[in-house]
Amino acid sequence: MQDALLYNEKQYLGRNRAYSMVRTVLALLCFVGYYWSENPKPVNVSGIRIGSYPAEEIPGSGHIFFVLGVLIMLLSVVLMYILHIQTQVYPTYVLISGFWGARKVKIDFRTIHTIKKLRYKKNILRRPMYNLCIKEVVKFYTSGDNFVELKDKDGFTYRIGTQFPHELFSIINQQVNKL
Repeated sequence: MQDALLYNEKQYLGRNRAYSMVRTVLALLCFVGYYWSENPKPVNVSGIRIGSYPAEEIPGSGHIFFVLGVLIMLLSVVLMYILHIQTQVYPTYVLISGFWGARKVKIDFRTIHTIKKLRYKKNILRRPMYNLCIKEVVKFYTSGDNFVELKDKDGFTYRIGTQFPHELFSIINQQVNKL
């Protein structure tokens, strides 16, 4: 009964909105470059002059843009299925697993003295991070706007990003109060 799983959340790399938008814009720019290579004549659009395609004399030079755009879109699809962080809550500890060979982080509830449910500041490009320690704050984040902050007796603060902050907070709070 000691190792009964109370909560399990998986977060995937491709679900980060900001970086999926960056990949989409890059793919669209590649497709625009391919279209420009297929229609290389200069264009005047409301005072803006778009010149001719610079590599007209090289046959098939624009096809690399199309291939690159397709590869970027395929990468986005593959990243949707790559696990970045798995958060598991057991009766006496939280276990956070990273992808592939990353070390697992175990946070014991007996050392926790403060639990908060908070929201991230507005930020367009918040990058995914796993076990990033800056000034005694250890961060775990993939996507979303909320996190649960745990402070232990050693002075470390753990910020666990989550898609379900209410459930994670209530389960951790119940388990810490039991101990």
